[in-house]
Amino acid sequence: MASLSALPAELGAIGRQLALRPARWLVTGSAGFIGSHLVETLLKFDQAVVGLDNFATGHRRNIDEVRSLVTAEQWSRHRFVEADIRDADACRAACQGVDFVLHQAALGSVPRSLANPLATNAANIDGFLNMLVAARDAGVTRFVYAASSSTYGDHQALPKVEDRIGKPLSPYAVTKLVNEIYADVFARCYGFPSIGLRYFNVFGARQDPDGAYAAVIPRWTKALLLGEPVTINGDGETSRDFCFIDNAVQANLLAATVDEPAALNQVYNVAVDDRTSLNRLFEILRDALSIFRPDVLGIRASYADFRPGDVRHSQADIGKARRLLGYAPSHDIKAGVEVAMPWYVARFAVSDEVS
Repeated sequence: MASLSALPAELGAIGRQLALRPARWLVTGSAGFIGSHLVETLLKFDQAVVGLDNFATGHRRNIDEVRSLVTAEQWSRHRFVEADIRDADACRAACQGVDFVLHQAALGSVPRSLANPLATNAANIDGFLNMLVAARDAGVTRFVYAASSSTYGDHQALPKVEDRIGKPLSPYAVTKLVNEIYADVFARCYGFPSIGLRYFNVFGARQDPDGAYAAVIPRWTKALLLGEPVTINGDGETSRDFCFIDNAVQANLLAATVDEPAALNQVYNVAVDDRTSLNRLFEILRDALSIFRPDVLGIRASYADFRPGDVRHSQADIGKARRLLGYAPSHDIKAGVEVAMPWYVARFAVSDEVS
């Protein structure tokens, strides 16, 4: 097993528990940002892992990086399947002999869903249902799936509490709400246990900075390192509850292994119960990168129109996850950025001067 002393205490404790009960895990979307971190952590905890991805948004380089971070023995417990969750037969094959499913595969991004709602629906609803049926039929012990804070829609109250949602503001939000409804129906009709995790703006190493639908932290980080323009949508006072990747990994493993019956067939916020404006986020990123590149301190952001479909403010109440899962986030926004920045610097800092 990997040295647990190098991990946050919260993940280390989970690792010690998993060592006593090795299992076989399926991680869908395993070549993506969150999925690859789940694969890495599970392999370091000496678990057997099946990864599934169609590379629509994931990357082979993420799998290669995971391989470089685990031992040869740990890697031998990994099997990768290139397949699409829209293929029901592929889902059935991937679920055979699996104890736990961590379902991360989806087409993310509110703007992407506005541009192509059919593709978002096919992956996020049809694909989700394929996985639910396959996991149920294979006798999987627990199905943990990536839900989304977008489900809160136009509900204005802060912080966000799981049982109070508004109307969806995008096709993406609709798909994530339907996931929760399907999971609940499968629990009621078939007794199939699942847990949904409403992620709030997860960030960290291996998050893709490229493309029209890249998340804000990797996109701005790369731009700062390359001396490219940084554009803030709106007035910069839009705020989010940014959640470091280690927190999301912790929540997934807790959800898969929790023994408390009351914790099952629920959805949980996965965040840190804090709010950071886009203006403040820009300052945090710039300050963290200045340790490696002092010249970035001179960069200023520009402003553009608000993005359609975006909510103005978001902050999670994580009391339910603390109480029923034992969730305890290990990193706030500043601590997470400090951990993530060296990965981006190693890949995108091309010179000592920002041109």
